[in-house]
Amino acid sequence: MEEDEAMRAMFPMSFGKKTKSSISSSSVHSATRRVSADSAMASSSDPFPSSSYSRLTRLENPNFIAGSSKAAGGDGEEDDGGVIGPPRPSPDGEEDGAMIGPPRPPPAPEEEEEDEEAMIGPPGPPRRAERADSESSEDSDEESMHPGEDSFRLPLSNEIVLKGHTRVVTALAIDHSGSRVLSGSFDYTVRMYDFQGMNSKLQSFRQIEPSEGHQVRSLSWSPTCDRFLCVTGSAQAKIYDRDGLSLGEFIKGDMYIRDLKHTKGHITGLTCGEWNPKEKETILTSSEDGSLRIWDVSDFQSQKQVVKPKLSRPIRTAVTSCAWDFEGKRIVGGVGDGSIQIWALKPGWGSRPDIHIEKAHHDDITGLKFSTDGRILLSRSMDATLKVWDLRQMKSPVKVFDDLPNNYPQTNAAFSPDEQLILTGTSVEKNGTSGGLLFFFSRRKLELESRVGISPQLSVVRCAWHPKLNQVFATVGDKKEGGTHVLYDPEVSKRGALVCVGRAPRKVSVDDYQVQPVVHNPHALPLFRDQPSRKRQREKILKDPIKSHKPELPVTGPGFGGRVGTTKGSLLTQYLLKQGGLLKETWMDEDPREAILKYADLAAKDPKFIAPAYQKTQPEPVFAKSDSDEEEEK
Repeated sequence: MEEDEAMRAMFPMSFGKKTKSSISSSSVHSATRRVSADSAMASSSDPFPSSSYSRLTRLENPNFIAGSSKAAGGDGEEDDGGVIGPPRPSPDGEEDGAMIGPPRPPPAPEEEEEDEEAMIGPPGPPRRAERADSESSEDSDEESMHPGEDSFRLPLSNEIVLKGHTRVVTALAIDHSGSRVLSGSFDYTVRMYDFQGMNSKLQSFRQIEPSEGHQVRSLSWSPTCDRFLCVTGSAQAKIYDRDGLSLGEFIKGDMYIRDLKHTKGHITGLTCGEWNPKEKETILTSSEDGSLRIWDVSDFQSQKQVVKPKLSRPIRTAVTSCAWDFEGKRIVGGVGDGSIQIWALKPGWGSRPDIHIEKAHHDDITGLKFSTDGRILLSRSMDATLKVWDLRQMKSPVKVFDDLPNNYPQTNAAFSPDEQLILTGTSVEKNGTSGGLLFFFSRRKLELESRVGISPQLSVVRCAWHPKLNQVFATVGDKKEGGTHVLYDPEVSKRGALVCVGRAPRKVSVDDYQVQPVVHNPHALPLFRDQPSRKRQREKILKDPIKSHKPELPVTGPGFGGRVGTTKGSLLTQYLLKQGGLLKETWMDEDPREAILKYADLAAKDPKFIAPAYQKTQPEPVFAKSDSDEEEEK
């Protein structure tokens, strides 16, 4: 025993890499905690402070939301720095310090996993999948309208923001697994976020600019999530793979062809686009040229079908929004005249709509959404309304929700995963004080259930509630900034934001140090250095009239100093004679030799200058004899 103790004393107490101190899940998510309504009201009279993004939750009916103090049967007290809901017990009886990260989601049955893998497209609502085939249609309607025990609850306790854009974020797409998020903005870029690869800095792993100078208006994943559709303000939609590499763009039509059915593609900017939820090779796009087109992704040179909406007046009217139903058998389009038109994809179908609602809205329709059971249609418009339509009776809307400001043509409306709630965002008004809000309406009661303050100064444009993650996404922004808010609850949400929030960025170690090499370019050495530029010297010489030999400017007037003026004669009489044609100057058109020889006879008869001087000494001129033979022969 003594030898063992002596041997043990020669070695340290522990070997290998030191273990990190465990961090509790409550401390990880404390930084992203949203402030409750009561504490926010007590701390500030302004419910939406302008200094930073608001984390205030304003509830019209707190009893509706599971997790609040009243819904849980508590006395309304708040613990853990303003947490909404009862105290959360640690799973499996462990202490908080023993578990790192969020609680593990319960394992799904093997049969459900196999069905999800076999199904193409987004998963349906859980209540619909659990219904028995023997139930009647009335019972299924009642069960779908009443939330059950497993209905989704609002995940509003925590919040993160995916930043990076410099303008409002108007496009949002989340793949069906919830691992990757796409956001498009008016800054002409698309950013790709991966929850599995992100850390707490929440940075995107790729940035794409699909069309230079064109705003990104819509994004949509394929049913298999291996590709996505990008719709911009240009006339050509683009297809990218899962990693953001371009696979091609669709052809642009001929703008000089009057009939849009004869063009191979859109001729003006696109407004919306969506991938078929069941067919992985079919997409739908709408454009400002007044048409909807169905495309085959395998052929970028021509569309499969051109759909022209029915118009009350023969004027080209833009189609502002479009959507597929859950089965991919119907399409809907919102036309610029305020009408909603629905087409059923059947053999021999044409441009005549099956359902046509004239004057459904008084302004442009910005978003359309079918319910999974194919009975409800949501329409969002810039007239500050959200309308709920029953597809079995489309003469009038079932419900109209007013006072929902909308200033962006991409604002949408969405359903909760169990389709018991309807959510949509609002824009910031010029003189308003409410800020950007996210409204939740009950589908069964058709009334406001709750509203959540997302941002005090930024408008909420796109919203989505992912069924697998149980997290709410809302895009915000204005002319100066933009981002995507992710609302979650560590207790009921799965993966997504929970994965990246607790992952700290990697620390810089000694192994990361790299010596920056000194690069000597050829022009750094005097032997290979170029001659200095002579540009300034040449400019200075050009300014000097003597060195540059600048010609003298003409003299205006009769002339002086030996220089002839610009007038046509130094005397007035010469000018008048030349203008009248009495004095003609023909010396410039004559040959000099002929001009001199015409005075030879006159000089011989009447000499005046040279001849009189030699009249006595040399009356006849004596010329030198020529040495050339030719002149002698002459």
